[in-house]
Amino acid sequence: MAKRLQEHLNSTYVELASRLRPKSAARKIVAYVESYDDVFFWRSVLQDFETDQLKFEVMLPSRRTLSKGKKAALMNRLGLSLGEYMIACVDADYDYLVQGATAVSRTLLSSPFILHTYAYAIENYQCYAPALHTACVMSTLNDRTIISFEAFMEQYSLTIWPLFVWSIWAHRYGQASIYSITDFAQTVTFHDINPWHPENVLERLRERVNKQIGWLQRKFPKAKDTYLKLRKSLQEELDIRPSETYLYIQGHALMEGVVLPLLTPVCNILRREREKEISQLALHGQQKQNELSGYRHSQSPIDLMLRKSTAFKQSTPYQKLRKDVERLTEKIQKKASQNPPTGLT
Repeated sequence: MAKRLQEHLNSTYVELASRLRPKSAARKIVAYVESYDDVFFWRSVLQDFETDQLKFEVMLPSRRTLSKGKKAALMNRLGLSLGEYMIACVDADYDYLVQGATAVSRTLLSSPFILHTYAYAIENYQCYAPALHTACVMSTLNDRTIISFEAFMEQYSLTIWPLFVWSIWAHRYGQASIYSITDFAQTVTFHDINPWHPENVLERLRERVNKQIGWLQRKFPKAKDTYLKLRKSLQEELDIRPSETYLYIQGHALMEGVVLPLLTPVCNILRREREKEISQLALHGQQKQNELSGYRHSQSPIDLMLRKSTAFKQSTPYQKLRKDVERLTEKIQKKASQNPPTGLT
């Protein structure tokens, strides 16, 4: 019986249940997300819009096990159930950028009850360039600047931008089987960097990008006009800034193949510097060991610090997401005022 009831759970059910609660109780909106990793991110987003009368509950769909990243399954399962009181919160992937070229993209763009990141995924927000230095400080407790992360990520973005447009082109024009997201990711990622000479990795990246672009131009010799039109559309209509390209590439590739390889050696240097300072200032061996032990105990993994960051709320794509949430909550509040709770006072 409980299973059959659960199959019919939808937005209307949640709304009616809310109306039966005491008049002073807040309306509850159930927000379904794709994976456990998404819960904290969407909680940090939606909590900014909660009031005494409106609350969100972020959870995974409970009907079956939902594997991480299965956005299409999330939509198919909940598509007929969504409404003001039951929404879906998902990664945009390329579905926003291809602007209706696929069924999933059309669903994402057309439903007011599906909130999406605009950036490729939550990992891209966690790698927001202006927050990278702070993440290193939180991880190492050392505030010295070795690399300007913002400048590096800007140059990285400008370098990969022409190839990124090709990647979107392939998905808009049905050529993703020839040039996939994985193909693009393998070109624009790296796994080692000299923190003292980051320009070297950018130069090698530029060579790979140019080589890949040459191959695509030979493979699709008639694509020039559509490529140029798409590039203009991405910038002027979707407000994708070439200097922020990193926000729109595959999130896992960005985290594992760009940002962590960049931050990890920097953090290692900062930790060694702090430990050397402790060793030099210690008055005796016991004090040295105690201070080193306390410092090492106070450190945190850099990937964990990235995932805790909420600085992304200053980013360009987040401003679009914020407007979507504002429109949704205004609609819900308007409907709630027309259908006040009928429960106990």
